Amino acid sequence: MKIAWHGHACFEVQGNEGTVLIDPHDGKSLGLRPPTCRPDLVLISHDHFDHNCVRVLKGQFTTVKEPGIREVKGIKIKGIEAEHDDVGGAKRGRVMMFRLELGGVSFLHCGDLGQALTPEQLRSIGKVDILFVPVGGVFTLDGRQAREAVADISPKVAVPMHYRYGGLSLSIQPVDAFLEGLPERKVRRVGNSIDFMREELPQDSEFWVFSP
Repeated sequence: MKIAWHGHACFEVQGNEGTVLIDPHDGKSLGLRPPTCRPDLVLISHDHFDHNCVRVLKGQFTTVKEPGIREVKGIKIKGIEAEHDDVGGAKRGRVMMFRLELGGVSFLHCGDLGQALTPEQLRSIGKVDILFVPVGGVFTLDGRQAREAVADISPKVAVPMHYRYGGLSLSIQPVDAFLEGLPERKVRRVGNSIDFMREELPQDSEFWVFSP
Protein backbone atom coordinates (compact mmCIF):
# COMPACT_ATOMS: atom_id res chain seq x y z
CA MET A 1 0.00 0.00 0.00
CA LYS A 2 1.03 3.61 -0.42
CA ILE A 3 0.18 7.02 1.02
CA ALA A 4 1.27 10.23 -0.73
CA TRP A 5 0.79 13.77 0.51
CA HIS A 6 -0.21 16.48 -1.94
CA GLY A 7 -0.02 19.27 0.65
CA HIS A 8 -2.49 20.76 3.12
CA ALA A 9 -5.23 18.16 3.79
CA CYS A 10 -4.90 16.34 0.46
CA PHE A 11 -3.79 12.71 0.67
CA GLU A 12 -3.66 9.93 -1.89
CA VAL A 13 -4.13 6.38 -0.64
CA GLN A 14 -3.37 3.46 -2.95
CA GLY A 15 -4.37 -0.15 -2.37
CA ASN A 16 -5.23 -3.20 -4.44
CA GLU A 17 -8.80 -1.94 -4.73
CA GLY A 18 -7.75 1.36 -6.34
CA THR A 19 -6.62 4.90 -5.57
CA VAL A 20 -8.47 7.28 -3.25
CA LEU A 21 -7.78 11.04 -3.19
CA ILE A 22 -9.08 13.07 -0.26
CA ASP A 23 -9.72 16.84 -0.18
CA PRO A 24 -8.04 18.04 -3.40
CA HIS A 25 -7.03 21.73 -3.65
CA ASP A 26 -6.15 23.72 -6.76
CA GLY A 27 -2.60 24.43 -5.56
CA LYS A 28 -2.36 28.03 -6.77
CA SER A 29 -4.79 29.44 -4.20
CA LEU A 30 -2.65 28.04 -1.40
CA GLY A 31 0.81 28.67 -2.84
CA LEU A 32 1.24 24.93 -3.50
CA ARG A 33 1.41 22.56 -6.45
CA PRO A 34 -1.94 20.97 -7.36
CA PRO A 35 -2.37 17.22 -6.79
CA THR A 36 -1.22 15.05 -9.69
CA CYS A 37 -2.82 11.62 -9.74
CA ARG A 38 -5.62 9.73 -11.47
CA PRO A 39 -7.91 8.59 -8.64
CA ASP A 40 -10.70 6.05 -8.80
CA LEU A 41 -12.49 7.68 -5.87
CA VAL A 42 -12.42 11.27 -4.56
CA LEU A 43 -13.67 12.14 -1.06
CA ILE A 44 -14.64 15.75 -0.26
CA SER A 45 -14.94 16.59 3.43
CA HIS A 46 -16.64 19.95 2.77
CA ASP A 47 -17.09 22.53 0.05
CA HIS A 48 -14.41 25.06 0.96
CA PHE A 49 -11.99 26.07 -1.80
CA ASP A 50 -8.98 24.36 -0.24
CA HIS A 51 -10.70 20.97 -0.02
CA ASN A 52 -13.05 20.52 -2.99
CA CYS A 53 -11.18 21.27 -6.23
CA VAL A 54 -12.02 18.26 -8.40
CA ARG A 55 -11.53 20.27 -11.62
CA VAL A 56 -7.74 19.86 -11.41
CA LEU A 57 -8.00 16.06 -11.46
CA LYS A 58 -7.77 13.85 -14.54
CA GLY A 59 -9.48 10.62 -15.52
CA GLN A 60 -12.77 9.02 -14.55
CA PHE A 61 -13.56 8.93 -10.85
CA THR A 62 -16.46 8.76 -8.39
CA THR A 63 -16.90 11.65 -5.95
CA VAL A 64 -18.43 11.20 -2.50
CA LYS A 65 -19.38 14.06 -0.16
CA GLU A 66 -22.29 12.61 1.80
CA PRO A 67 -22.66 10.88 5.17
CA GLY A 68 -23.50 7.21 5.47
CA ILE A 69 -22.06 3.84 4.53
CA ARG A 70 -21.37 2.76 0.95
CA GLU A 71 -18.97 0.70 -1.12
CA VAL A 72 -17.38 2.10 -4.26
CA LYS A 73 -15.24 -0.15 -6.47
CA GLY A 74 -14.64 -2.50 -3.56
CA ILE A 75 -13.63 0.33 -1.20
CA LYS A 76 -15.74 0.58 1.97
CA ILE A 77 -16.54 4.17 2.98
CA LYS A 78 -18.32 5.70 5.95
CA GLY A 79 -19.08 9.42 6.10
CA ILE A 80 -19.44 10.74 9.66
CA GLU A 81 -20.70 14.29 10.22
CA ALA A 82 -18.81 16.70 12.47
CA GLU A 83 -18.48 20.44 13.09
CA HIS A 84 -15.95 22.78 11.51
CA ASP A 85 -15.79 24.79 14.76
CA ASP A 86 -16.40 24.42 18.49
CA VAL A 87 -19.80 26.18 18.51
CA GLY A 88 -21.95 23.57 16.83
CA GLY A 89 -21.05 24.65 13.30
CA ALA A 90 -22.40 28.20 13.80
CA LYS A 91 -19.19 29.79 12.47
CA ARG A 92 -18.06 27.50 9.67
CA GLY A 93 -20.70 24.83 9.22
CA ARG A 94 -20.20 21.08 9.10
CA VAL A 95 -17.59 18.74 7.69
CA MET A 96 -17.50 15.08 6.79
CA MET A 97 -15.02 12.73 8.39
CA PHE A 98 -14.40 9.76 6.12
CA ARG A 99 -13.55 6.30 7.38
CA LEU A 100 -12.38 3.95 4.62
CA GLU A 101 -10.91 0.50 4.28
CA LEU A 102 -8.33 -0.62 1.72
CA GLY A 103 -6.27 -3.77 1.84
CA GLY A 104 -7.50 -4.60 5.33
CA VAL A 105 -6.29 -1.23 6.68
CA SER A 106 -8.76 1.26 8.18
CA PHE A 107 -8.21 4.99 7.64
CA LEU A 108 -9.95 8.06 9.06
CA HIS A 109 -9.58 11.49 7.45
CA CYS A 110 -11.01 14.12 9.79
CA GLY A 111 -11.35 16.95 7.26
CA ASP A 112 -11.43 20.36 8.95
CA LEU A 113 -12.53 18.99 12.31
CA GLY A 114 -13.01 21.83 14.79
CA GLN A 115 -14.71 20.13 17.74
CA ALA A 116 -13.86 17.62 20.43
CA LEU A 117 -15.17 14.24 19.34
CA THR A 118 -18.33 13.06 21.09
CA PRO A 119 -18.86 9.52 22.45
CA GLU A 120 -21.38 8.93 19.66
CA GLN A 121 -18.87 9.98 16.98
CA LEU A 122 -16.17 7.81 18.53
CA ARG A 123 -18.50 4.80 18.48
CA SER A 124 -19.28 5.49 14.82
CA ILE A 125 -15.57 5.82 13.98
CA GLY A 126 -14.61 2.56 15.67
CA LYS A 127 -11.16 1.04 15.18
CA VAL A 128 -8.73 3.08 13.07
CA ASP A 129 -5.29 2.07 11.88
CA ILE A 130 -4.21 5.35 10.22
CA LEU A 131 -5.63 8.73 11.27
CA PHE A 132 -5.28 12.01 9.33
CA VAL A 133 -5.94 14.85 11.79
CA PRO A 134 -5.79 18.67 11.36
CA VAL A 135 -3.43 20.39 13.81
CA GLY A 136 -3.02 24.00 12.62
CA GLY A 137 -5.70 25.71 14.70
CA VAL A 138 -7.58 28.88 13.63
CA PHE A 139 -10.02 26.96 11.39
CA THR A 140 -9.56 23.50 12.95
CA LEU A 141 -8.25 21.73 16.02
CA ASP A 142 -4.93 23.09 17.24
CA GLY A 143 -1.95 20.96 18.23
CA ARG A 144 -3.12 20.25 21.77
CA GLN A 145 -6.69 19.48 20.73
CA ALA A 146 -5.45 17.23 17.93
CA ARG A 147 -3.35 15.26 20.43
CA GLU A 148 -6.53 14.74 22.48
CA ALA A 149 -8.33 13.45 19.39
CA VAL A 150 -5.46 11.03 18.75
CA ALA A 151 -5.70 9.79 22.35
CA ASP A 152 -9.48 9.31 21.99
CA ILE A 153 -9.22 7.38 18.70
CA SER A 154 -5.99 5.52 19.56
CA PRO A 155 -4.83 4.74 15.99
CA LYS A 156 -1.71 2.80 15.12
CA VAL A 157 -0.50 5.81 13.12
CA ALA A 158 -1.43 9.50 13.42
CA VAL A 159 -0.68 11.81 10.49
CA PRO A 160 -0.83 15.60 11.11
CA MET A 161 -2.25 17.78 8.33
CA HIS A 162 -3.67 21.27 7.70
CA TYR A 163 -0.77 23.21 9.22
CA ARG A 164 1.51 26.02 8.05
CA TYR A 165 4.70 25.15 6.18
CA GLY A 166 6.77 26.42 3.26
CA GLY A 167 4.86 28.80 1.01
CA LEU A 168 1.37 27.90 2.27
CA SER A 169 -0.68 31.09 2.15
CA LEU A 170 -3.12 30.31 5.00
CA SER A 171 -2.43 31.91 8.39
CA ILE A 172 -2.48 28.76 10.50
CA GLN A 173 -0.01 27.30 12.98
CA PRO A 174 2.94 25.01 12.16
CA VAL A 175 3.04 21.36 13.23
CA ASP A 176 5.39 22.02 16.17
CA ALA A 177 2.76 22.28 18.92
CA PHE A 178 1.31 18.93 17.89
CA LEU A 179 4.70 17.21 18.03
CA GLU A 180 5.93 18.95 21.19
CA GLY A 181 6.90 16.51 23.91
CA LEU A 182 6.53 13.37 21.82
CA PRO A 183 9.33 10.82 22.22
CA GLU A 184 11.66 11.03 19.23
CA ARG A 185 11.30 7.28 18.63
CA LYS A 186 7.54 7.82 18.08
CA VAL A 187 7.97 10.45 15.33
CA ARG A 188 8.76 9.12 11.87
CA ARG A 189 9.52 11.59 9.09
CA VAL A 190 8.46 9.80 5.94
CA GLY A 191 9.05 12.33 3.16
CA ASN A 192 6.42 12.91 0.48
CA SER A 193 5.15 9.32 0.37
CA ILE A 194 5.46 5.97 2.09
CA ASP A 195 4.96 2.38 0.99
CA PHE A 196 3.95 -0.04 3.71
CA MET A 197 2.28 -3.36 4.43
CA ARG A 198 -0.53 -3.88 6.90
CA GLU A 199 1.61 -6.28 8.90
CA GLU A 200 4.29 -3.60 9.34
CA LEU A 201 2.04 -1.09 11.13
CA PRO A 202 3.08 -0.38 14.73
CA GLN A 203 1.07 -1.71 17.66
CA ASP A 204 1.44 1.50 19.68
CA SER A 205 0.62 4.91 18.23
CA GLU A 206 3.33 6.30 15.94
CA PHE A 207 3.34 9.71 14.29
CA TRP A 208 4.13 9.95 10.56
CA VAL A 209 5.11 13.45 9.45
CA PHE A 210 5.04 14.01 5.68
CA SER A 211 7.05 16.70 3.90
CA PRO A 212 6.54 18.36 0.50
